Amino acid sequence: MLCEIARVSRSGYYRWLNRLGKQDRDYDDFLLIKEIFEKGKCKLGWRQIQIRLYVNHNITMNHKKIKRIKIKYNLITKIRRRNPYKAIMKKTSEHRTFDNILDRNFNQIIPRKVFCTDITYLYYSHGRKAYLQTIKDIATKEIVSFELSNNISMSFVLKSIDNLKDIGILKNKSIIHSDQGFHYTNPEYIQRVKKLNLKQSMSRKGNCIDNAPMESFFGHLKDDVDYKPARTFNELSDMISKYMDYYNNKRYQWGIKKMTPVKYRDHLMTQLT
Repeated sequence: MLCEIARVSRSGYYRWLNRLGKQDRDYDDFLLIKEIFEKGKCKLGWRQIQIRLYVNHNITMNHKKIKRIKIKYNLITKIRRRNPYKAIMKKTSEHRTFDNILDRNFNQIIPRKVFCTDITYLYYSHGRKAYLQTIKDIATKEIVSFELSNNISMSFVLKSIDNLKDIGILKNKSIIHSDQGFHYTNPEYIQRVKKLNLKQSMSRKGNCIDNAPMESFFGHLKDDVDYKPARTFNELSDMISKYMDYYNNKRYQWGIKKMTPVKYRDHLMTQLT
């Protein structure tokens, strides 16, 4: 009579009763899974639940059953959100890389045509760290700009590129080469480079030889300057400034006709005029 009133078949009614019985059989397992799930701050998937059932309760449960109970009782796992900044980096072209235009063509004879740039760490005063950003003219070997900072912010890199305004760049012909570091792919840096009418070139990923002139310079600096005992940032800054003056004006190099970088620059300029 009740089946006729509800307009359901007898077989449908008994199937429903059977499912109720199964739900009752799942209930104790659900309570245990729910306890584990909530202790895990609702972040556990079936694998972690299965491990905890076995390790903490000596229960071996099939992963399909755990999945089914989670779905049946709406135990939704909170998935860790992706870092929004990384997502933006991948979805936009703001942080851009550039082709390796230079392609290790380090034998340049025209001053101000090709620049290389990079950042290195300088440890001083029992483990304190400073960051040195330099720009080198490949033809003359001259360090045309450098900035020292006690932090790795964008400001000192931008300042070093701004220093190029007054050195006579070959507009629309000069190249500035770097690695693919965060600073050099930064949209603000890219904009500053564009304003100077420079073309960006970048080393291939993991190829430090693509920027060998900078690696060579940093090697000489770290061999020549005893900067580690410097007690303060100002003391370190004074040491680096003196070395840059020495390197550009007093350090004679075999590869540039036994001249200093500044003298060799003047020599090349005379030949070009």
